[in-house]
Amino acid sequence: MTKEPVAVVGIGQTKHTAARRDVSIAGLVREAAVRALDDAELTWADIDAVVIGKAPDFFEGVMMPELYLADALGAVGKPMLRVHTAGSVGGSTALVASGLVASRVHRTVLTLAFEKQSESNAMWGLSLPIPFQQPLLAGAGGFFAPHVRAYMRRTGAPDGIGALVAYKDRRNALRNPYAHLHEHDLTLEKVRSSPMLWDPIRYSETCPSSDGACALVLTDRAGADRAPYPPAWMHGGAMRSEPTLFAGKDCVSPRAGRDCAADVYRQAGITDPRREIDAVEMYVPFSWYEPMWLENLGFADEGEGWKLTESGVTEIDGELPVNPSGGVLSTNPIGASGMLRFAEAALQVRGRAGEHQVDGARKALGHAYGGGSQFFSMWVVADTPPAN
Repeated sequence: MTKEPVAVVGIGQTKHTAARRDVSIAGLVREAAVRALDDAELTWADIDAVVIGKAPDFFEGVMMPELYLADALGAVGKPMLRVHTAGSVGGSTALVASGLVASRVHRTVLTLAFEKQSESNAMWGLSLPIPFQQPLLAGAGGFFAPHVRAYMRRTGAPDGIGALVAYKDRRNALRNPYAHLHEHDLTLEKVRSSPMLWDPIRYSETCPSSDGACALVLTDRAGADRAPYPPAWMHGGAMRSEPTLFAGKDCVSPRAGRDCAADVYRQAGITDPRREIDAVEMYVPFSWYEPMWLENLGFADEGEGWKLTESGVTEIDGELPVNPSGGVLSTNPIGASGMLRFAEAALQVRGRAGEHQVDGARKALGHAYGGGSQFFSMWVVADTPPAN
């Protein structure tokens, strides 16, 4: 039996900011969910199941928050699933929800991911004591900085590439009303001269700490036919993982990422991603990961990713726009950051991305990663249904 085609008919997100003190976690998630339902012109009664995801519970200190969020999400009396795959969880959550529709277990599913970082401190939450990791390794940046240095040594990339990515994404964020950081006075020189946090990662090349939520309404072909706006159709989706550390692990270009991308392209019938994909929403929490992931995802040959960035290929008006929404560098509610990448890819092919719309975008990639570059989730969406 063939799979049921999966369509994204509703997308909702909150205005992301450093602290949403006006709402509880329940209020935050409901805000995104209601916006997704409104976009699809559906009600809670139309939803058959809810799939929710977030990063580790200790980020807010609320264990199994899905239990008390069921009421806010209209899930009382309905199936509800919780997903967790570290920073990639937003993407994984959307894929679990899409599987319920594709397998015809449910017809219409609401999926949502969130984080309220203002109620905790993720950097210190990720800084484990000896003997679990080396001393003075504060936060995710301390873990990933050596991987960036390894990439620079491997490829000969010049020092300024990270600044170009950060400057691009922060300028793109000015076009996105939901983005956390709107730095109107930012210049390339300000990025280059910002304080060094974890060599070679500077302050302006890092993601913010955000409160926010994102929700999607996924449905089958019949539901898509009733949608008020053109849907985004899922052409391929996959998850892959590998251990944090093992002999032979390539921290610069993890095998799990390469395998995940290859599987998604195979499902979508893509043989040349650089030419066939019109926009990419890529999980880039530290600016150097744009050229690194360009290679890992097959958009550039090994050692060539930084050249695409340097030549302007990844600008919003370039040949391969990367993070036209501003990306994780501009908005980072960790649990929702991956779903935001998936949602923004869907907005592009629906032609509903507003001022950060990429002209002529018909096929887009949403990408998320998490943990020690060990969890990956991706999907390809398009403006037409898949052939099968």
